[in-house]
Amino acid sequence: MGRVAIWISCVLLLAATCQGKGAPGHRVRVGYYNRKCPAAEIIVRSVVGKAVSRNPGLGAGIIRMAFHDCFVQGCDASVLLDPTPANPRPEKLGPPNFPSLRGFEVIDAAKAVLERVCPGVVSCADVIAFAARDSAYFLSGYKIDYKMPAGRFDGSVSLESESLQFLPPPFFNLTQLVDSFKAKNMNEDDLVVLSGAHTIGVSHCSSFTDRLPPNPSDMNPGLTRLLQSKCPVSPNFTNDPTVVQDIVTPNRMDNKYYTNLLKRNVLFTSDAALLTSGKTALKVMENAFKPGSWEKKFAKAMVKMAAIELKTAANGEIRRNCRVVNK
Repeated sequence: MGRVAIWISCVLLLAATCQGKGAPGHRVRVGYYNRKCPAAEIIVRSVVGKAVSRNPGLGAGIIRMAFHDCFVQGCDASVLLDPTPANPRPEKLGPPNFPSLRGFEVIDAAKAVLERVCPGVVSCADVIAFAARDSAYFLSGYKIDYKMPAGRFDGSVSLESESLQFLPPPFFNLTQLVDSFKAKNMNEDDLVVLSGAHTIGVSHCSSFTDRLPPNPSDMNPGLTRLLQSKCPVSPNFTNDPTVVQDIVTPNRMDNKYYTNLLKRNVLFTSDAALLTSGKTALKVMENAFKPGSWEKKFAKAMVKMAAIELKTAANGEIRRNCRVVNK
């Protein structure tokens, strides 16, 4: 992580050139903050790099956070909003997010620096988009590296019920998965490629016990036995351990998810579902056996996902604190 120290130095050098208060326009583009806040992307990458070096799981959580944010209300940082008396059940308290979603403190840390350097300029939605990209960069050993357009606005609507409505659960079959992606203008290619993010991070036992005995599944018997040794028969809120999603390279973003999938060494019904169609199974094999292919496709899919249902000045704002809407 020696590069992180260099970026921190750059932040200090560039901070003085950051512009004053202002709000991004509605059209996202690469280099959006070059004049408004030149240090913006360096700041986020610095904070993310330090966090991931301490705990790779935080990077996995931030990539998942980007997905969970964009599929609900669009990429508007609505997943970051805390409960309030007026809205006691926001997205982050929905079953897909609580208690499993993590990385909020990393976004808070990056936003705090940005507010000191360029107050009122960088949206929380852009921080999530940058942080997800940078998490993939570090976790992949710098192999996943791409430019992320910016200029998003933050939303003010965040409802627990919508997290259940729009986020595909781990028990979905292929038809349901394709439909949920199609609803967000994402296709089967995007589904297979973004599922590859399951090459990192952990999962609660409750997310996949439907595939453990006595339930029928095609899971590799060796993995079945390993999971049975780690998971209670009936997980609950007070007894729901986590296990790694990729038993080969659990803390590295690579294409091992796809070779695991072909060996039936995956956790979720939604993972196994990718082999139930010849079309998606072929895409799995391409990602498994064509070196460097998945990393490039993942970068493109993340940029595409980060453009879902963006807010404009008419229905968005630049939050000063990512956890609450502006007064």
